[in-house]
Amino acid sequence: MNQSLFDPKTILDSYRSALAPVVKAQEESIKAFDRVGHYQYAVAGDYLEWSLAQAKAALAAQTPAEFVAKQVELTTALSEKLRARAQEFVTLATDAQTSFKQAVADVTANVVEATKKKAS
Repeated sequence: MNQSLFDPKTILDSYRSALAPVVKAQEESIKAFDRVGHYQYAVAGDYLEWSLAQAKAALAAQTPAEFVAKQVELTTALSEKLRARAQEFVTLATDAQTSFKQAVADVTANVVEATKKKAS
């Protein structure tokens, strides 16, 4: 006889299920931004190491030929690091795209399932 029409647990559960895709998308975006931040930090570190090595080479070189040879060596090493970083960036972008596609597919599946339940 004393039946309540207001059920906070049901309301909270429905909000939770409705906003789950948004929370998942936010989690994936934060992960992607974190990885991009780490990537940029690593690239900046590579350039810093290269510039410090260039300065050391300029101070340590005895002849211009020795200095040029050291610059070529350092620049070649930097280009190899940057090539590896470019591959890392491609992997990072591919992973982000894959996780985004998966999140969209999950949301779409949930919407289709909810629509079928409502239609039945």
